[in-house]
Amino acid sequence: MFVYEKKLQYPVKISTPNPRLASFIISQYGGPDGELGASIRYLSQRYAMPYPELKGLLTDIGTEELGHLEMIGAIVHQLTRGLNDQQVREGGFAPYFVDHTTGVYPTAASGSPWNAAGIGVKGDVICDLTEDMAADGALASARIFSPPLLSPVLRFISCQRKGGFILNDAIYCKNVFQNESSTPDGAAYTRIWLELVRRAVERDICLETQVPDGDA
Repeated sequence: MFVYEKKLQYPVKISTPNPRLASFIISQYGGPDGELGASIRYLSQRYAMPYPELKGLLTDIGTEELGHLEMIGAIVHQLTRGLNDQQVREGGFAPYFVDHTTGVYPTAASGSPWNAAGIGVKGDVICDLTEDMAADGALASARIFSPPLLSPVLRFISCQRKGGFILNDAIYCKNVFQNESSTPDGAAYTRIWLELVRRAVERDICLETQVPDGDA
């Protein structure tokens, strides 16, 4: 069961429309590596996790991604709020506008609607972890093209992973797994995943203090 808190994890305040920016930020909402896919990815992968505390960890991550989905949706909405005809045409937003006007629709920047084929849930810890690494790294491309106004928000999303599945931890666990043997035993799974939990908790304590004051 989920409990919804009626505020964003990080304030989003955009006063100037920018349909061109919205046309590629939308990919972080409903693209193959976007927040919608991320939430479903983690919430589905948790069932293959052999240890209860780590199932809980993946549940936390998936829930966190739902909060990120809401933040990206708020960004797209505010970037397209109150557009006039000229802004729609000149901003390259017309193809999206024809089908969805300024509704926030889960799609990639290429125009392909969200599809579950974009996520990997294999029931194998190494396969799923590698999938998570690739998807979490995709946000970096959105940050490269973002103006200073959005950089803090996107930086918050890319760093604030309650489960700690950012590249350093993921690479650590992946390498140790592969060095143990081709088929790690239960003890190896336990030792390495509990190390990941420890790192995640340490990082989470720091990240909780990074949200600035302000309304959503």
